[in-house]
Amino acid sequence: MNFTYKDAVYPYDSWKVRENSYDVSKNFQDETIFSTGNGYMGMRGSFEEGYFGPDDSSFNATYINGFYDEYKISYPEDGYGFARVGQAMLNVPDAKIIIPVINGYEFSMFAGRIQSYERLLDMRGGFLERRVLWESPIGDLVEIHIKRLVSFKRPHIAVVACTVTPLNNDVDLEFIVRINGAVQNTSTADDMRVGSGLKGRTMSTVRYGIWKDGGWIEQRTLNSSLSLLCAVRNDMNFEADMEGCFYEDILENRVSIRTEKGKGYMLTKYITYYTSLDEKRDSLKGLAESELRQAMEDGLSVIEREQKELLDEFWYSADIIIEGDEAIQQGIRFSMFSLLQSAGRDDRTNIAAKGLTGEGYGGHYFWDSDIYIFPFFLYTNPAQAKLFLKFRYNLLDAARERAADLGHKGALYPWRTINGPECSAYFPAGTAQYHIDADVAYTVKSYVDATDDKQFLCDMGAEIIFETARFWVSLGDFIPTKGNKFCINCVTGPDEYTALVDNNAYTNYMARMNLAYAVSAAAWMREERPDEYKALKGKIGLKEEEVDLWQKAAEEMYLPSDESGIIPQDDSFLYKKRIEADEIKNELPLLLHRHYLDIYRYQLCKQPDVLLMMFMLNEYFTESEVRKNYDYYAPITTHDSSLSPSIFSIMAKESGYMDEAYDFLKYSVRMDLDDVNGNTKDGIHAANMGGAWMALVMGAGGLRIYNDGPHFAPVMYKDWHRLCFKVRYRGRLIMVDVYRDCTKYTLVEGMPLEVYHHGEKFMLDLDIDVIKKGFGC
Repeated sequence: MNFTYKDAVYPYDSWKVRENSYDVSKNFQDETIFSTGNGYMGMRGSFEEGYFGPDDSSFNATYINGFYDEYKISYPEDGYGFARVGQAMLNVPDAKIIIPVINGYEFSMFAGRIQSYERLLDMRGGFLERRVLWESPIGDLVEIHIKRLVSFKRPHIAVVACTVTPLNNDVDLEFIVRINGAVQNTSTADDMRVGSGLKGRTMSTVRYGIWKDGGWIEQRTLNSSLSLLCAVRNDMNFEADMEGCFYEDILENRVSIRTEKGKGYMLTKYITYYTSLDEKRDSLKGLAESELRQAMEDGLSVIEREQKELLDEFWYSADIIIEGDEAIQQGIRFSMFSLLQSAGRDDRTNIAAKGLTGEGYGGHYFWDSDIYIFPFFLYTNPAQAKLFLKFRYNLLDAARERAADLGHKGALYPWRTINGPECSAYFPAGTAQYHIDADVAYTVKSYVDATDDKQFLCDMGAEIIFETARFWVSLGDFIPTKGNKFCINCVTGPDEYTALVDNNAYTNYMARMNLAYAVSAAAWMREERPDEYKALKGKIGLKEEEVDLWQKAAEEMYLPSDESGIIPQDDSFLYKKRIEADEIKNELPLLLHRHYLDIYRYQLCKQPDVLLMMFMLNEYFTESEVRKNYDYYAPITTHDSSLSPSIFSIMAKESGYMDEAYDFLKYSVRMDLDDVNGNTKDGIHAANMGGAWMALVMGAGGLRIYNDGPHFAPVMYKDWHRLCFKVRYRGRLIMVDVYRDCTKYTLVEGMPLEVYHHGEKFMLDLDIDVIKKGFGC
């Protein structure tokens, strides 16, 4: 492998991420790690009282999933069909601000003296907590306890509670609470992966109001004409009047009291956000008032209980237990918890590349969510997975428009977008990655296979499958010099260090899958759901001759091959000079050190391409074929993409390289917690977190879904004593409990079914554990 593993940044704790002392040098990373969110909103883990450390070591931000502004994409040399409009998820008004003032001195981590400090993210309780023993510049000693919770059950609600307890003196205590509307996005230009693409402020305040216990501000975006309303109400455990004012896009409330030593004084701030993407602009204020009223009536204790109950339900299905490896145990729970915090819970949002913890890649949705994140939800929470598919269905009209713009039929999904239009300004590594159509089709097929939800196939899935199949036959051709095989030329595969090539193996294999599935779906609907099939044909103008062409293209698809047994990544790949990643390790990541032309000309991979295809379509390849291709591609892969280590972990295991599989697994699972790539500060690597789950369940656990049901091939790595996980499949919940000498299978929910253990079929029934000796190493 081509990386140097780092020591643990945070102490190992199976259910918490904790820091026991504050280190300003890692503040940027801390803000990402201690982020809180619920899929609708996300708050970076910045201090409530503000940050006064070195420049360029903090970025305070709050995001609303799918809330964006847009900008015109400018090209020095323009061209037909180029993407025209960029979109960027916005940093919205900061409502979490609470500043305790002790005898005239504002609490700050950079003033006075910190006598003790602890901050923790609790993944079972779903909250962020900080405890500080602070001595003011004049010697007043106070304990400050701050708890932040972004509610999963109430997507528009967040709560911040701050308790100040004077310890050595009675003090004059003041709480300053604010909504800061004078915020903007980052504008980093040195690394194209980091900045949002926006410059300056793109939101302005159009209305505000002050209440006796809080207030609200409404802002509007500059170009997308979207509105957002942020409102807060404050509750205290003491009697005092609150005053409010508004200045320079900041709404501020203040409350003061003379305190008694040893007594805790608590201010609880209830926060809500609504946007014009949720409801009509005129109703936003009323919705916010109602939301806050109910939250205050219920109180923090009720909201905390709801949070715990929802997380109990989440962990019931999703939890993975690893005994004998604290690093992997903490890391996989952090990954799954982060995915839960990032996933949109409606059919118009998805998961951005950085979740709701940073605005890298503009807050766009990519293929990552389909191929790397979708499986986690599919096998732990199929209802959430279905929302992702509905999101793709809702983009279908925009995909049809994009295909037409490029002179093709059918639908072409955008490489990167927020609500539909293609936002990638670099077409060789954007629009040319046509494989996204097959990636979306693959998720439809995976969902139907895992849930047997044939109604979804009729209602939405088939339309996606048919329109993407139409696109493939419009894009490719039967080429005489290739034996009249169906070829797909001038494309870019998942490996972005090779672009605009002919017959990329991943693309062609996946397009064949897409076309074949469209043919089988049409045949099934024609036979089983003739009325719905007729209606869909009428809706999209489908003719049976088209289905025949799909079948011919699938059967005659050109699949790159070589007599050596290596699957060429594309037609020209094996004719290029081969460079091994170890030879250029001081230049990584290459995209920041070399011109793309000085990357494209070599046998050099950013991430798995052929190996990813062999994982996804593994039923077509033997173990020896997998090993041969792993041995060939591993040395020339730089892993400059965070999408790389999880797939390499799975394929190393499939190739029999258990130590290497474990090392890649650890790389993936600890990537953000230990800042392995050195860029956690910019936000989590959400797709890698989904990949980490796959590396455990589909790698170490060996999960595959075939036509005859679920297959498992579990192994144990290194010093593990136990690996336990659950999988949902067609209304069942299956628990797989792997030990050193055996594997125990338990049907927790649902009807009996046939399951496979290392190829051996057996029946699984409720209340009857099945124990299989050995684990297959």
